[in-house]
Amino acid sequence: VQLQASGGGLVQAGGSLRLSCAASGRPFSSYAAGWFRQAPGKEREIVAAISWSDRNIYYEDSVKGRFTISRDNAKNAIYLQMNSLKPEDTAVYYCAAVIWYGKNWPQEYDFWGQGTQVTVSS
Repeated sequence: VQLQASGGGLVQAGGSLRLSCAASGRPFSSYAAGWFRQAPGKEREIVAAISWSDRNIYYEDSVKGRFTISRDNAKNAIYLQMNSLKPEDTAVYYCAAVIWYGKNWPQEYDFWGQGTQVTVSS
């Protein structure tokens, strides 16, 4: 599976962005997916994850109520709607895919997109 993330940019605090991740190569509906982020000097961390059927969804505590992960298997895509953005959300955001849902560590994911920069100014 090849993943291509897009949608990052510069936004003021309180603003919104929508990240997209386009998948190709294999039916994306067979995979769980996640969004991770990595800020300078910090380890990569999970932001949100979604099962192949979107029945199961996970959010990291700091983004609950502000971010929404979704997927459209017909379009082979996943999305991350980010609202009420804060300066601490500034990071490179990555989409990733794995066969089984329930994986929250980067090393557990098999396929990665190239990352898209999100910068939130105060």
